[in-house]
Amino acid sequence: MQVMLRTHRLFQVLLFLPLITLSLGAQLVHAASDSESAPAIVIGFVGGFVSPKDPVHSEVELANRLRHDYPSGVYVQVFDNRHVDEAYKKIVELLDTRHAGKLTDDEKKNARMVIYGHSWGGSAAISLARRLGEAGIPVLLTVQVDSVGKFHEDDSIIPSNVRAAANFYQPYGRLHGRAEIRPADPSRTRIIGNYRFDYKTKPVDCYADYPWWDRYLTKAHTEIECDPQVWNQVESLIRSSLSASAHTSISVTDFYFAGQ
Repeated sequence: MQVMLRTHRLFQVLLFLPLITLSLGAQLVHAASDSESAPAIVIGFVGGFVSPKDPVHSEVELANRLRHDYPSGVYVQVFDNRHVDEAYKKIVELLDTRHAGKLTDDEKKNARMVIYGHSWGGSAAISLARRLGEAGIPVLLTVQVDSVGKFHEDDSIIPSNVRAAANFYQPYGRLHGRAEIRPADPSRTRIIGNYRFDYKTKPVDCYADYPWWDRYLTKAHTEIECDPQVWNQVESLIRSSLSASAHTSISVTDFYFAGQ
């Protein structure tokens, strides 16, 4: 019962949060971009063999909305899940405001980073966060949607350089997401929640433009990728983190955990 109340509380916050963060958050991030500091960075990863430019997929749609709403002060890019190295190099390039080829401790410490992904993209998100941690670069938030671990990748343990992490999953089919993520160091990382969606009892019809093999062979895995309820929550978490990084008074994770 207590878990259900906490989940209901978070969903209530996420329902109204875009109304607060959309205008206020964008204004604050734009103001921050007037300085010499690096932009806030949002990195997404698509799953499977999906193109990071395919607008049908929610990971790409979300990135396009963020670019529109944050025309300055925020860098947003979606990568193929096999291109973690490319994403890492781009992040270092963006953080290197002195163009010295090597990051200073201050440039690392001041990084404002959000990483999200679906399926193999969820696993890639954690791999990238772990690599950033090895370099001493913090991450504000990771979000995994039906995360499927790759060979030799552990997407269940969130590295200690990540401030907060959320996991959305469904349990059905050959391809289904990891049911639980855990912090490597609970004193440094907050797990916002592991949120289960059941498309057998509550199916969604949102994948008409997806290839037939997605619709029939990995139906539930595809449903969570296109489910507006899931991606509205992912988007709200990301916007909240961007606003918090621009010195708003409260973030969604602060609000949620204060009520526990």
